[in-house]
Amino acid sequence: MAKQKFIGLDSLSLQDFDENSELIPLMTPEDEELINSEVLPNSLPILPLRNTVLFPGVVIPITAGRDTSIKLINDANNGGKVIGVVSQKDESVENPSETDIYKIGTVARILKVLKMPDGNTTVIIQGKKRFEINKVISEKPYLTATISDLSEAKPAKDNEEFKAIIESIKDLSLEIIKESPNIPTEASFAIKNIESNSFLVNFVSSNMNLKVEEKQELLAINDLKERALATLKYMNLEYQKLELKNDIQNKVQSDMNQQQREYFLHQQMKTIQEELGGVSSGEEIEEMRGRAKAKLWDSNVKEHFEKELAKMQRMNPQVAEYSIQRNYLELFLDLPWNEFSEDQFDLKRAKSILDRDHFGLDDVKKRIIEYLAVLKLRNDMKSPILCLYGPPGVGKTSLGKSIAEALGREYVRISLGGLRDEAEIRGHRKTYIGAMPGRIIQSLKKAGTSNPVFVLDEIDKLSAGHQGDPSSAMLEVLDPEQNSEFYDNFLEMGYDLSKVMFIATSNSLNTIQPALRDRMEIINVTGYTIEEKIEIAKLHLLPKQLKEHGLDDSALKIGKPQLEKIVEGYTRESGVRGLEKQIAKMVRYAAKNIAMEEDYNIKVSTEDVVEILGSPRLERDKYENNNVAGVVTGLAWTRVGGDILFIESILSKGKGSLSITGNLGKVMKESATIAMEYIKANADKFGIKSEVFDKYNVHIHVPEGATPKDGPSAGVTMLTSLVSLFTQRKVKKSIAMTGEITLRGKVLPVGGIKEKILAAKRAKIKEILLCEDNKRDIDEIKPEYLKGLKFHYVKNMDEVLELAITKQKVKNPKSL
Repeated sequence: MAKQKFIGLDSLSLQDFDENSELIPLMTPEDEELINSEVLPNSLPILPLRNTVLFPGVVIPITAGRDTSIKLINDANNGGKVIGVVSQKDESVENPSETDIYKIGTVARILKVLKMPDGNTTVIIQGKKRFEINKVISEKPYLTATISDLSEAKPAKDNEEFKAIIESIKDLSLEIIKESPNIPTEASFAIKNIESNSFLVNFVSSNMNLKVEEKQELLAINDLKERALATLKYMNLEYQKLELKNDIQNKVQSDMNQQQREYFLHQQMKTIQEELGGVSSGEEIEEMRGRAKAKLWDSNVKEHFEKELAKMQRMNPQVAEYSIQRNYLELFLDLPWNEFSEDQFDLKRAKSILDRDHFGLDDVKKRIIEYLAVLKLRNDMKSPILCLYGPPGVGKTSLGKSIAEALGREYVRISLGGLRDEAEIRGHRKTYIGAMPGRIIQSLKKAGTSNPVFVLDEIDKLSAGHQGDPSSAMLEVLDPEQNSEFYDNFLEMGYDLSKVMFIATSNSLNTIQPALRDRMEIINVTGYTIEEKIEIAKLHLLPKQLKEHGLDDSALKIGKPQLEKIVEGYTRESGVRGLEKQIAKMVRYAAKNIAMEEDYNIKVSTEDVVEILGSPRLERDKYENNNVAGVVTGLAWTRVGGDILFIESILSKGKGSLSITGNLGKVMKESATIAMEYIKANADKFGIKSEVFDKYNVHIHVPEGATPKDGPSAGVTMLTSLVSLFTQRKVKKSIAMTGEITLRGKVLPVGGIKEKILAAKRAKIKEILLCEDNKRDIDEIKPEYLKGLKFHYVKNMDEVLELAITKQKVKNPKSL
């Protein structure tokens, strides 16, 4: 027999049971008397039960799985429907014999037989009377035995002790139903509605949580009072166990603190995650441990990681710190500790890549090739820290990408413009919610190697804020003696940056902190000449724009004269960004005509350039004539390259005051004051009457007042302008000058010479006057840039005036 399943039919009787009935009425005392009066047959088929005991009056369902049992049930169901039910001594015996079953059992009536889909047979039976096996008369096809009726001794109806026992059984049954979470409360209604005392005892005995042996002992007791007493004893034990269990449960529940509760919930979540196919925290930690084995860590890093991983293992995954710790350890695993890409030492290939991507920039290319050559000879050389300094649009940032390709390294770039938080460089301490490593460590994680080419864009635009000074944090990053142990606040360990090749870009050196500037090798990336811009436009910009607009080389052709027209008339810059925009306009014009199927000139003429781009707007930095006294051409450096500017001065009657206008800075105003005082001190030498200084006011103006101007390089120009003004003599034609002056009349060198030379060429200047110390700057410039220019090198102001001021008076000179 298969294992029995108890259902809520136990309290039902079958006196008037029909096979098609839906409900079974409760057993009454009259039903009991009728059953007791029935005469048992001499022999019955015996049905052994594996794991339960059938009591008189009780209804139970049985699932029959053995072939002998199924045949017995079918035969009995087709016959008198009465069988003998006994319990097996050992439920593991598959085919029990006479010795394997108890002698005392219960006569049962088959109420209903059900054929189940799985092939088993379920039968509902009700116990009627107890019996005892006398002798087994056959074992085939199933057990058949002769039986005898077991009479039951019942106490008198007025026996107070028996009544008390029955009441105790009822009360205790109701208490057990109330306390036990596994028994439905509806069972109490069945207990209250049972009228027969013997059926109550049998019902309770059948449903108690007892072993088969213990239930068999109860069934074997002939005296109803003794059986009721034994049942009450077992019930008391059951009730005590239940109370103890509930007490323990309550104590455990009350002692469970918040941490235990969270742990319990976490275990449930873990199970749910596993069911849904997610990864539990334990699996996550094991995965991290597995990844760590493949890392090239030194002993310190490995020890630190193991310590932090053990700390994470002890954490509750639901607390906020757990996610921070996980992010921290994942960063450790993602960083390329001691992982380096292999450098390519083919110097000719590197040079060809640099020449392919950038026109000119010889100093930068030379320095990169030198670095590669040394690295080829000595592999452990520390990477240089270069700073490419120059105006916008000359290719400083894109140069970093070309250097990375030439070296065979990864390329990463961070923009430092407007950065004002020191934590952006060094990271946040991981105690904070939302803490992250700094931009340096994040970029290395992204690069995947510890020796990338790292471009620090716009390093001159770092600014200090109340969160700290990021430029000071960069001191450690860009110091070859310190950056082998760069400390990130989030990482909490030193990281080796010594193999990283840092390339900083800057438009101005003035705003870079001196200590930071000292750590970098400054390479001046100067502006392009008109000739260089034309070549860049032809080789790079035009093909790039044609490709971006979906056209090929045959769609538009722009000759060198037209490119020169675009450069001179529509751009005013040292770089080529503005030029690229103008070429993009030309390409869009061609694209529009192709899309609309209209005719256009594939080979662009100068007239086409004016038609597409409009009238030239920037042809104003041309040399002006020398007919007016006090107007001199100077050379200036700006953020967009070199430029020419005009210094104008004029005399008006007054008391000798000096006025300076043109949005000038403090240094430039001081240059005007120095020039004025120098002239006053040397008036006799210049042939100027001293009383002029008291009778006339002097006004110096630098045009384009909306543009701020500063610096000492206009000193010689202002002095020349004032001397021309006071002497009413012409300034030499087509000459421009730059240089700082002193009160002793010395001329000092200035910077930005190449940009100033290019500006002079654009303005059709023929002669340039410079300090003698600036000759070394001229020697570094390619000869083709200097073609058509004549240079005059001077040491003091006397030489300047001798070269710049002619003997000829201006037109309509003023009488002083």
